[in-house]
Amino acid sequence: MTEDIRAAVAAERRDQAELLSGLTGEQWQAPSLCEGWTVKHVVAHTTLPFRSSGTRVLLEILKSAGRFNHASDRMARKDALLPASDLLNSLKNNIDHPWTPPGGGPAGALAHEVIHGLDITVALGLDRRVPLDRLRVVLGAMKPANVRYFGADLGGKRLEATDLDWTFGEGEPVRGLAQDLLLLVCGRTLPAGRLS
Repeated sequence: MTEDIRAAVAAERRDQAELLSGLTGEQWQAPSLCEGWTVKHVVAHTTLPFRSSGTRVLLEILKSAGRFNHASDRMARKDALLPASDLLNSLKNNIDHPWTPPGGGPAGALAHEVIHGLDITVALGLDRRVPLDRLRVVLGAMKPANVRYFGADLGGKRLEATDLDWTFGEGEPVRGLAQDLLLLVCGRTLPAGRLS
């Protein structure tokens, strides 16, 4: 199972590298679904593990008094000053990199790639569908703690995917593509008309 998930991580990175290779300079500077981040900030964030030592990350977290999100934002803003081609090459050269988020394992790495990939494609209005086998792994790992972490307000809502067998929560049904519901769990604001 672990090897299958690692293969899915590599496939997701490969797909994203291909997509990013076709973006214009304007698209790299466009807003993503991550509040306050452009597409370039998101790619700087997702490629950070390939470009930075654990020591740098630890020092940045210490500078931020243990607040990982604060440190992550600062590192993304600094690294987004790199040329887009450098960030893209970092992704292309690390398709099979074994990085996993602390405590997240390979499924956490897949979630990281999928969610941030959607932060880019949905914001840019690109019609990319994440393969359902990858979404099943990511959605299967979603728990109420994830909702709390992302600050999503899903009280009184039951999320129902229209393209695979997945539900989350209790209450009034909210239906949509699994990838859009995943973004909802992660506290993202979706463009109008994507959910019913």
